[in-house]
Amino acid sequence: MNWDQVQGNWKQFTGKAKQQWADLTDDDIQQANGDREVLEGKIQERYGDDKETAKRKVDNWIDSL
Repeated sequence: MNWDQVQGNWKQFTGKAKQQWADLTDDDIQQANGDREVLEGKIQERYGDDKETAKRKVDNWIDSL
C-alpha cells in the first residue's frame, strides 16, 4: 500500500486511522482529508511526537494496511 492509495480512498481509511490513533478526534481526521502532512501534524500535536516519529508512525501504519 502506498500513500496515494490511502489519499484516494481517504473516507474508507478514516476508521482505520481512528483505530490506529485513538487520541485523534473526528475533526482531526476530517481536517487531514488524505493529506499526509496534515495527518502527521495532528499526530505530533496529540501525541507530542517529533516530526520524524510522526512520519515513521504513518509509514508503519501504511505498511500494516
